[in-house]
Amino acid sequence: MNTNWFEELSEGNRKPLVVAEVAQAHEGSLGIAHSFIDAVAATGADAIKFQTHMADRESTLREPWRIPFSYEDGTRFDYWKRMEFTPEQWKGLADHCSEKGLIFLSSPFSFEAVALLESLNMSAFKVASGEIENFPLLDRIAKCGKPVLLSSGLSDWAIFDRAVERVRGHGAKVGVFQCTTAYPTRAEEVGLNVISEMSERYDCPVGLSDHSGTVYPCLAAASIGAKLLEVHVTFDRQMFGPDAPASLNLAELKNLVEGVDFIDRMRKNPLDKDRPSIDLPGLSRTFGKSVVASSDLPFGTVLQEGDLALKKPGDGCPPSDFYEMVGKKLNKPLKSDDPIRWDDLD
Repeated sequence: MNTNWFEELSEGNRKPLVVAEVAQAHEGSLGIAHSFIDAVAATGADAIKFQTHMADRESTLREPWRIPFSYEDGTRFDYWKRMEFTPEQWKGLADHCSEKGLIFLSSPFSFEAVALLESLNMSAFKVASGEIENFPLLDRIAKCGKPVLLSSGLSDWAIFDRAVERVRGHGAKVGVFQCTTAYPTRAEEVGLNVISEMSERYDCPVGLSDHSGTVYPCLAAASIGAKLLEVHVTFDRQMFGPDAPASLNLAELKNLVEGVDFIDRMRKNPLDKDRPSIDLPGLSRTFGKSVVASSDLPFGTVLQEGDLALKKPGDGCPPSDFYEMVGKKLNKPLKSDDPIRWDDLD
């Protein structure tokens, strides 16, 4: 696993990073969490991201539901409790990612979660949109000395500026995501324009954290230079959980990875129309046409437009010579469909 991926992104030396966000799609099952690692690795994605929750360190019984979806959790606190893994289990997940060549990422929601992830030597921290104004948490994360990826889903410019400045004030490197906190996000809400605005504003790797449940926004973002692409992932959008409708399935994630690679190669290989990389002479012969005799023409014929035809292959004088040949005299007889060359004319 490449541990220098953030530096390579910053320097423009690698393709956009595709991050598969599992979040709570594992439903508290360690086995399913590991299954996601295997499945995401098979798609060719670069990274997989979880969320590290510790209920009694981040929530209370008063926390309301975003969506009242659960059949087994009496409160939101109970749900977070069910999503917890032990430090040993988190280490197992991180090790599994390393074995599969995936970058392991997770978003912390408490000081204790930061400490746990720091102990795993995670290569970067991702801060969820809801924690952007949590300056004590940002301070604790930034002091780890790893790149910090900030999501802007609940921020205006003033709030997000303060978060970026806060993290950079500790000497940490920053990457930022345009994000719209809507599940699923409509096309009108994606905000592709913000990507270029962020790039100019913060001069750092910029990306899109998308909740549309389609491949289109991230492909569009890659085409305009986004370097970080994050999507929720699920085995099937019919699965239980609040994020499933806003997620990609594994086949779609694979399509996204392939599309991002194709777009990256296009962007890195501009064509010079005066020096094309394709074999234009050969293709011109195959697809082009030549000026030929429209019928048998005797020696001395003064060519008129009706004596000329334009037919394939393009192995003779090009159609652009057509009018210049009119009025010229043949110095040899030609059969119908014979190419007319300038050497045949006086």
